[in-house]
Amino acid sequence: MGRQCLVSGKKTSFGNQKTDRGKAKYLGGVGKKTTGVSRRTFKPNLQQVHIWLPNGKTRYVRIATSVIRSGVLTLEVDGKMQTFPLIKAAKGSAAARARLKNLYPI
Repeated sequence: MGRQCLVSGKKTSFGNQKTDRGKAKYLGGVGKKTTGVSRRTFKPNLQQVHIWLPNGKTRYVRIATSVIRSGVLTLEVDGKMQTFPLIKAAKGSAAARARLKNLYPI
């Protein structure tokens, strides 16, 4: 799937970019004037992360940084939706994987 978070569903949205001139009234000017409006895109901050799944496998997922900060994933694993802590699969992550096994027995 293109540029969309698997967990939160964040994707590209669209809006306007305004160009102004003048000095704001609170700074002593006569006010800001809009001189142009053009279309722009707002893109989500997606990162590709290698994670441990509760079934013991690893997977690359493309998720938003807001999901990474929350530390909790809700993904379809083995045909059912599961919520589990985000643990990155990397060298030295065996201890973290052991904790995940204790939380979610397979």
